Amino acid sequence: MKLEGERVTLGVTGGIAAYKAAELVRLMVRAGLKVRIVMTPNATRFVTPLTFQTLSLSQVRVDTFEPVAPDRVEHVALAQETDLLVVAPATANILAKMARGVADDLLSTFYLAYGGTTLVAPAMNTQMYLHPATQENLEILRKRGVVVLEPQEGELACGDYGPGRFPEPPYILERVLGLLYQKDFHGKAFLVTAGPTREYLDAVRFISNPSSGKMGFAIAREARRRGARVYLVSGPTHLEPPWGVEYIPVTSAQEMYQRVLDLYSGVDVVIKAAAVADFRPKPLAEEGAKFKKEGRDGLLIELEANPDILAILGENKEHQVLVGFAAESQDLLENALAKLARKNLDMIVANEVSIGFASDTNRVVILKRDGTLRHLPLMSKEAVAEAILDEVAGLLRGDKSR
Repeated sequence: MKLEGERVTLGVTGGIAAYKAAELVRLMVRAGLKVRIVMTPNATRFVTPLTFQTLSLSQVRVDTFEPVAPDRVEHVALAQETDLLVVAPATANILAKMARGVADDLLSTFYLAYGGTTLVAPAMNTQMYLHPATQENLEILRKRGVVVLEPQEGELACGDYGPGRFPEPPYILERVLGLLYQKDFHGKAFLVTAGPTREYLDAVRFISNPSSGKMGFAIAREARRRGARVYLVSGPTHLEPPWGVEYIPVTSAQEMYQRVLDLYSGVDVVIKAAAVADFRPKPLAEEGAKFKKEGRDGLLIELEANPDILAILGENKEHQVLVGFAAESQDLLENALAKLARKNLDMIVANEVSIGFASDTNRVVILKRDGTLRHLPLMSKEAVAEAILDEVAGLLRGDKSR
């Protein structure tokens, strides 16, 4: 579900974390948001308005009384032109003003004129954050419906260690997008698998594949943004789990099979994007031991079949929408259609192996059991995830035959 220029006003206040707000602006603009900046006078002592103007491609507002247009009351006009207010970093001072209704600069005046959703990201010294006055102000704001992001714990600019660190900009962006996305999957539970599996020969050696998990993680992230409850069952990757999903790490195909089966009856949609090993080796050594190569000129490894998770899900499908992936080196459409029918899928996403597992992009064909095809050009895996979930939304609505 693509965002179409949703309007975010970012309030930047006078704390050392103001410099991190510049990265937040860059991320929001890249996500397709229209961002305008309101800075407090103290914030301009840490970062110049020109920095934010360059990143947001819009005029930065600071002075309540700076003339903009003769027929425009700036704090009121801004409020009417804003879909979401984000205050990041939010100092103890601005939190107190917002809680108590003080309006003595453009940002605090704008807040009182604005009636929509507000998100604040507190950042300050630990003692300031833990002070009863600050905690009381935060509780007042929560009761009014303000979304409060808890600060991180760690070393602060002043040298103290504790809560008060500014949340990382990618995390704030996720919360922002979660508030702006339409929740077309509200009330639905998704099960997404991702990454490779590892099939161990002994305590240290294993058979695996180069799957990065990026496609499955992108799907899980997009589904969560659109309101779904998401279970992400993933083999070993180097990726940070998306915010808001229930992350279930596994190692082997057998582990993935068991966790997926445990969750299957309680979900509405299953998207199997993991690259699961078809076979596992019979152990070459006792559990916990390493196989020794000395005295051998060669080695034969005997393999046995892993459970076909997707086929088993298809055999036991009740109400679920079931989506599989097919990575093929030849006869892409023929093999994908055969897999769709053989495993009783509602939809399959097919791509050529040559695209590359670890790439940030993908080119796929989406095939449904009613015979419809959708060819997608080479695009980011985030965009592919969006397209896949648009098709899933149609299946849930009954737009196409299942």
